[in-house]
Amino acid sequence: MSAPRHLLHLFSTFAAGGPQVRTATLIHALPESFRHTIVGLDGNFACKERLAGHPRVAYEEPPRKSRMGAYAWRLGRLIARVRPDLVLTYNWGAIEAIPGARLFGFRRVIHGEDGFGPDEAGGQLARRVRFRRLVLPLVRRVVVPSRTLLRHAEEKWRVPEAKRLLIPNGIDLRHFAPSEPGAGAPSAANAADAAAPVIGTVARLRAEKGLELLIDALAAGVGDAGCEPLRAATLLIVGDGPEEGALRQRAEARGVAARVRFAGNRPDPRDAYRSMTLFALTSHTEQMPISLVEAMGCGLAAVSTEVGDVAEMVAPENRPLVVAGREPLLFARRLAAALRDRAALRSIGAANRAKALREYDVATMVARYRDLYEAVAAE
Repeated sequence: MSAPRHLLHLFSTFAAGGPQVRTATLIHALPESFRHTIVGLDGNFACKERLAGHPRVAYEEPPRKSRMGAYAWRLGRLIARVRPDLVLTYNWGAIEAIPGARLFGFRRVIHGEDGFGPDEAGGQLARRVRFRRLVLPLVRRVVVPSRTLLRHAEEKWRVPEAKRLLIPNGIDLRHFAPSEPGAGAPSAANAADAAAPVIGTVARLRAEKGLELLIDALAAGVGDAGCEPLRAATLLIVGDGPEEGALRQRAEARGVAARVRFAGNRPDPRDAYRSMTLFALTSHTEQMPISLVEAMGCGLAAVSTEVGDVAEMVAPENRPLVVAGREPLLFARRLAAALRDRAALRSIGAANRAKALREYDVATMVARYRDLYEAVAAE
């Protein structure tokens, strides 16, 4: 029996976020013919909770940060020491590993781009575009989960067509399912009939997630005649991160702290989704958010800012709940409108789950990544 393919995953952080959660899902689903080493370049390995006890996963401490050229060399030295069959780099925060790998003669590199941080929410930085144009042609493939990013790869980063690859995110839709999967109605049906509806979100508490909009919308709805269904609602925020303190202070300042619950990070947020009446996503920048797919799988309708592929991801019935702009009262009214008609809310949630089953099942995603890894390892 041949030795397992050894994949080295380099993240700017291995805190729980979209690419990290997707990688954990892939690792669980890939066969024994793969083993994995993970590096969180900031020293944060919080997402390892999702891989607890996995027999084919190891972790490496990151090299010390330094100026760009020296840091690329240190990353290359790490790659040479680990001796993987493939190197997988994720997003801007790990992009220096690409020239680092080249410095040590290693060419089997796959780069993934999932989106942008708060510093590029308003547009890509010119120096980063130039650097991507310089180094991305050096890798074997550039993988993106959204059509928006695929266009960026072609038009802005000038990645050759043969190296561009779109693989939409997928999840285990047997796990992320309504609480009564045989009943035909989403889990939102139970919550939607409760006296106090729950608006929920699942996210790393970082600036680019824009969660201040949810708090401001909750406050804006208090005195608005069109937001009556929102006034009894509570807000459930699942996740942790550097913005938690500021968000708590904002809820206090807006007078809604008693209606906002910070639930912290949950390695498995399924039950949190099942407790929600309505899912909300308020990101400044996003591409194909896994949290939205998980919510769809659990039969939830979603009110969201218009970012990335969100409007294309949700079912057609849900698209009127996708909001252009970030005006709190407009967002509040859209939340209230969704809560006003509970039958329609359940119908939208059912349509979202059906679309997730058609397009975002984990088996399809895993098969495409497995084929990619095998093909590049054999080149």
